[in-house]
Amino acid sequence: MKKIKLDIVGLSYSQTQSGAYALVLGETGGNRRLPIIIGGFEAQAIAVEIEKMQPSRPLTHDLFKTFADNFQIQVQEVLIYNLIDGIFFAKLVCSNGDKTLDIDSRTSDAVALAVRFGTPIFVYDFIMDAAGIVIESNDFAFLENLEGLPKENTMTAPTSPTPEKEPAPKSPYANLSDEQLQTSLHKAIEAEQYETAAKIRDEIERRNKR
Repeated sequence: MKKIKLDIVGLSYSQTQSGAYALVLGETGGNRRLPIIIGGFEAQAIAVEIEKMQPSRPLTHDLFKTFADNFQIQVQEVLIYNLIDGIFFAKLVCSNGDKTLDIDSRTSDAVALAVRFGTPIFVYDFIMDAAGIVIESNDFAFLENLEGLPKENTMTAPTSPTPEKEPAPKSPYANLSDEQLQTSLHKAIEAEQYETAAKIRDEIERRNKR
C-alpha cells in the first residue's frame, strides 16, 4: 500500500464539543487534510512541543523520549495504518539499531512523540481517500462542527444520552488585550496549567486569522 507523508497543519478547539480538539494533518505538497478528534490533554502535549513551551517538570511524552534516548531507541516513523468504524489506528516504528519493532499507539500519542523525535508521519492512501477533506486554504471553517469526524483509537466509558446542546459559551479570554493574552499565557505555562494555556493560545490564533 502507498504511504502518504503528512504535516501537522494545526489544532482546533471545538466550540460545540466540550474538551475535544481536532488535530489537522495535511498531505505534504497536497491540499487534502485529515482531521482527527483527540482529547484536551493529548492536544496540549502536542502543542507544548510545537510551540516550544518549557514546562517546569517533564510531561509523559517528554519522559518517554528521555527514556528512549538513554537506551538508544529511535522512533523512525509514525504510521496511521487503519480506519475502522470511524476510529483511527496508528503505530510507532521503533529501532535500537539491531531490531525494528512496530508498537501500537493512539494517534495523538504517536503524533506527540513524532514532534519530539522529529519523526515523519505517514498514512496509507486508502485512509486519506476515505477520510481526507480537500480544501484550498488553511481555513478551518470545516471544523466548526466536529461531530461525525473520525476519532483516534481509545477506550471510552459508557455515556448517558446526550442532552440537547446549548449555544457555545463565549471565550473567557475574548475581552483581554493581545498583551494581556501573552502575559496570561506565560503565567499559565509557569504554573503548569496547560489546559488553560491551550485555550489562551486558541484565542490568540483566532485573532491572528482575522
